[in-house]
Amino acid sequence: MVTIHSSVVVVPSETTPTSNSSLSLCDQIKLPNHGSQLYIYANTGITRDSSFASAVHTLSTSLSKTLTVFHPLAGRLRRIHGGRLELLCNAKGALLVTATCNTQLSFEDLCEFAPTYAVPKINYDVPIEDVPLLGVQITRFPCGFITLGIAMCRAFLDGNSLSSFVKSWAKLARGENLDSDLIPFLDRSKLDSFKLNKPPRFEHPEFLPPPLWKTRDEEMQHELDTAMLVVTKGQVQKLKNKASDFGSGYGKVPLRGYTSFEVISGHLWRCMCKVRYSGDVCQPTRLNTLVNCRSRLRPSLPTAYFGNATFPTVTETCSFDDIMQKPLGYAVRKVREAIEKMHEEYVKSALDYIARVEDMDLLRDTFYKSARKDMEDPNLNVVVWTNFSYFETDYGWGKPVCLLPGNINSNGKAFLLDTASGDGFVLAVCLRRSYIDVLKKLFYEDIEKHASKL
Repeated sequence: MVTIHSSVVVVPSETTPTSNSSLSLCDQIKLPNHGSQLYIYANTGITRDSSFASAVHTLSTSLSKTLTVFHPLAGRLRRIHGGRLELLCNAKGALLVTATCNTQLSFEDLCEFAPTYAVPKINYDVPIEDVPLLGVQITRFPCGFITLGIAMCRAFLDGNSLSSFVKSWAKLARGENLDSDLIPFLDRSKLDSFKLNKPPRFEHPEFLPPPLWKTRDEEMQHELDTAMLVVTKGQVQKLKNKASDFGSGYGKVPLRGYTSFEVISGHLWRCMCKVRYSGDVCQPTRLNTLVNCRSRLRPSLPTAYFGNATFPTVTETCSFDDIMQKPLGYAVRKVREAIEKMHEEYVKSALDYIARVEDMDLLRDTFYKSARKDMEDPNLNVVVWTNFSYFETDYGWGKPVCLLPGNINSNGKAFLLDTASGDGFVLAVCLRRSYIDVLKKLFYEDIEKHASKL
C-alpha cells in the first residue's frame, strides 16, 4: 500500500549552540515517546514524480532552516538520575521520510481515513540518545492528495509549541521571513522559576492512580478502533443550552456560558459511560485533560515559550450512575471545575509536587496508567487541538483540508479538533471496536434528545 522511497536525517542549515540542559518540570512528567498529527492536502497538483521531488526538496531545505531557529528540536534526550530527562542540543537532526501510496482518497473518505501508515515510524529499539525528537513523513496519493505526518516527542513540546513550529516551517517553505512573534523563547528554566520550594499546598489527584474497573478484569485485552465524530456548531449550541439547564437539586445555573470544549467533553463522557456500562452503577470514573497554563501564571510565560506548559487536570471521581443519570450539566460542571482549579497557586503547587518526586518513571507510569493500550478503562482522556493555527500550514501547495491525530492507540483517549472550515469540530475517540457503532448512534441521538427536552 505504501512505498517508502527515502528516509533521511535533516540537520540545521547553520551551526547551532551545543549544550546539555534539564527539561522543565512540566516536560519531565510527559512520556518520551511521540504523538502524531496528520495534515491532508487535496488538489495540490503534485501528481508527477518531478513535481513531487520538487515539493520534497522544498520541504527538506525549509525544515533545515527552521531547525536552525528551533535548534533544540534537532537534539536528543538522555536519561539522568531519578528517571529524569536531559536535553542534548547536538544538532543530530530530524527524520524525514518520503513515500507514495496507491490508495485513492476523496473528501468523503477524509473523516474515516486510517492514517497510521502515513505517519513516520519511530524506532525505539535504539538508545534514547539516538531517537529523533521530530519525525516527518510526506506521502503522495493519486489525484494530487498529499499527507504530511508529523511525529513529535511528547516530553519536548506541547500543542502550542508545535503550532508555532509548523507555522514557522510553512512560512519558510513559502520563502517568507519569520515574524518576531514566531521566534521561540528557548529558556525552559523560566517555567521552573515559578516553583516556591515548599511542600505542595493542594492535593494533586491528577498524579494519583486513576479509577479502575471494580468488577471487570482490567487486564483483558480488546481490539481497539477509532470513532470519528463530526459535530456542527448548531449541535454544540444544543448541548450548551441543555447543559445550562441543571434541573432541580443539581446545582446553580452557571454565571457564564459553558465553552464548546466543556459541553462536548461532558457529553462524550456520558456517552462513553453508557456504552461501557455493564450493570454496576457504582463504577468510578473520571475525565482527564490538559490545561495550557502559559497565561495562568504571574507574570505570564512568554507567548513564544517553546516547550510543555500544559498541565494535567482531572475531574472529581464520579460514579457511572452520576454521569449517566444526572442532567448533562452535572458532567459538564465537573469538567469546568477541573479546568478552573488550575489557577496560579495550584500550578505552582504542582511544580513543587513534581520537584519532590524521587522516581519520575513511577510518576509517569501512574499518571499514564489509564492510557494502557489495549486494556479496558472506565475513564476518558480528552486532548484539545482547537484554536491553533494548524490550518494555516501552507507549504506551497495550499492549506490542509483536514487535520487528524496520526495515531490513537489508548482505550478511552479522545482528540477534539477544529474542522478546516471552522464551522464545527471533529472528535476522534479510541475505544473497543465492538463499541464504535453504538457510540456513534448514541452520541448523535443524545444531542437531539437533549434538544427535544428544552
